[in-house]
Amino acid sequence: MHMKRYSIFIFMVLGLAFSTVKAQDQFPRAFFNDKGGVRLETQELDQLSDTIVRLFHRSDDVVWSRIVYRVIDMRYKQNFQLYFPVRPNEEYRSLFRVMLDAICDGLPVYRKNAREIKPSFSETICCQELARVFAYDPQDPTGYVNPEEDYLITYDTLAGTYSVNDYRYNAYVKNQIKFLIQEIVFFDKHMSRLFTKIIAIAPMYALHPDNMATSNSMDYFRNSVLCWISFDELRPYLVRQYMMPLNNDTHRVTFDEFFIKKSYTSYLLGDSNVFGRMLLDENATVSEEDIKREQERIERELLDFEQDLWEY
Repeated sequence: MHMKRYSIFIFMVLGLAFSTVKAQDQFPRAFFNDKGGVRLETQELDQLSDTIVRLFHRSDDVVWSRIVYRVIDMRYKQNFQLYFPVRPNEEYRSLFRVMLDAICDGLPVYRKNAREIKPSFSETICCQELARVFAYDPQDPTGYVNPEEDYLITYDTLAGTYSVNDYRYNAYVKNQIKFLIQEIVFFDKHMSRLFTKIIAIAPMYALHPDNMATSNSMDYFRNSVLCWISFDELRPYLVRQYMMPLNNDTHRVTFDEFFIKKSYTSYLLGDSNVFGRMLLDENATVSEEDIKREQERIERELLDFEQDLWEY
């Protein structure tokens, strides 16, 4: 009887040890691949894109919110990882290239409002019209010399598919240096903290042919906004792509992590207000110093809101 119990115990220990070794064989990931190079975790990233974590906020818990518009200028050092590499390679792509590839893969692109910067997710752009959104003519920016060859994204009418014009891309991407994002800052009373969430992101391109004849600063800015993309719909593509490392090749960060952690730097363009105007709308009558003071005022209000809720 004792031998039988002892045998069962031995089998249980061996079974536990085997399962532990098997689990260890499944989870550890080698840093180098079979050829001795650094292994890219493409399979893990593809699996992660299907399990993106999103916080659930109840409507009754959000007691305060404010929508703001910010410009991400990739000429700032903190945003360099969004701009490089200028030409994609096997390992890394820029944020703009990730967007273009996602659009070719079927990511919805939404039409911009002609009068407002505010995005609307009610009307998508498709087919040949989508190709015209990314028009570019480096020889004559004021007109179209050969429109079909000047499109960054080409549309195959017969196949119904999109592709990136790599020849035009190399010239186009040099001047694609800004993104506009719509953020919502809100306070969740259940979690007792302030949150920031990106609602939409828009690539900006000042050299679009339709924009060259504009003299008004705000109209010029509005026309630079090519289209709007829902950030939540873009996230499955961002989570699959690592950013080019900065000072540490082992520190791998996806585009999704970069945005969720707010590692980028940006400047305020405006906020939701009763006038429906951005700060640049006042450029004709207000000096640049006044605009900066207004930006600082809004930023200070956002920072002070959470602190004002508590007593010390």
